[in-house]
Amino acid sequence: MRTLVLSVSIGGLLFTGLVIAADKDGNAAKGKEVFDQCSVCHNTDTDEKKIGPSLKGLFKHDKLKNGKAVTVDNVKAMINTGGNGMPSYADLLSEQEKTDVIAYLKTL
Repeated sequence: MRTLVLSVSIGGLLFTGLVIAADKDGNAAKGKEVFDQCSVCHNTDTDEKKIGPSLKGLFKHDKLKNGKAVTVDNVKAMINTGGNGMPSYADLLSEQEKTDVIAYLKTL
């Protein structure tokens, strides 16, 4: 009985650790849902510009439209500050939502 309780407890801790790690890296499926509000201005399936630039293959590009390297930090900074007509999403999205959106953008 003791072994069973110990095994279940360890299993639960490992599962919790995996969930926390997944949240840290972002959830692309959740990010796609959050991105729906961004799709008004940004394409993801074509290279055509809408109001803002297409984000298709974003993390395969060398640079963002502002000339900075495509990195998680620079993309998050763009989400937070906006610019060139894009509003700031610093206070509109939680940190987890931003991480999820970036995880989704990495799949494009």
